[in-house]
Amino acid sequence: MIVDLWIVAFVLLAVLVFVAPLVQQRRIESKRLKKILAIEAARGSRVITLIHRQEIMSLLGIPILRYIDINDSEDVLRAVRMTPDSMPIDIIVHTPGGLVLSAEQIAMALKRHTARVCVFVPHYAMSGGTLLCLTADEVIMDENAVLGPVDPQLGEYPAVSILSVLDAKEPKDIDDTTLMLADIARKAQAQVHDFVTRMLAGKVDAQKAAAIAAALTEGRWTHDFPITFEQAKAMGLPVSTGMPAEVYQLMDLSPQAMQRRPSVAYIPIPYRTEEDKKKEK
Repeated sequence: MIVDLWIVAFVLLAVLVFVAPLVQQRRIESKRLKKILAIEAARGSRVITLIHRQEIMSLLGIPILRYIDINDSEDVLRAVRMTPDSMPIDIIVHTPGGLVLSAEQIAMALKRHTARVCVFVPHYAMSGGTLLCLTADEVIMDENAVLGPVDPQLGEYPAVSILSVLDAKEPKDIDDTTLMLADIARKAQAQVHDFVTRMLAGKVDAQKAAAIAAALTEGRWTHDFPITFEQAKAMGLPVSTGMPAEVYQLMDLSPQAMQRRPSVAYIPIPYRTEEDKKKEK
């Protein structure tokens, strides 16, 4: 009898361990969809999210780094196809970047959409995420959010750094592999520069498009350089502030995987000063 009770208790515990996280995930997904529907109703738009978090595999605890991949491009292209030409698109982007092909496919789909396209950047949209911003009629950034350069990378090296070897050495002193990499790097840099220029066509004049393309692709900065709101505005990108509260709330429903010990701790309520309270009256 006691053995039977232990077996029942073990089965119940196993069910809780494996089922409870699934139930919680379903609950969060339901809230996320409701929030998306609320934003769509308020703005009269199609809302698409491209949010990449670091995820932890169940049981093993192995971190999985998320980035823009071919699955993302397939999903976004499908969402764009399902959107009427006259309906605006709002896309919320939170990403470190990813595959150039996938990012360019998404960018081209947004560029071809005839209605207004708005990109929201609540935290960061680096590399391929910045490519998407170049297609937008408006980019709404948090005041502390950042974009990033889109200069091509070949493996672990920036294309511009590979090309710099040609200036530093005589061709006879450079090995064949480096020369071939330099040839690929030159082509990659030209291709990305051309792509950025095409994405900006119709958004800014030709001279400004060329200047933006040069700044973002020539290797002026390291690939992880944070381009602030002020820098993006000075560059000529159509950025503004005034992030809707609903976007932050939607981000809260796409949480980072919990660590055993959180790195950041704070009281999760907004504080108001006495001056703020007086203004509200």
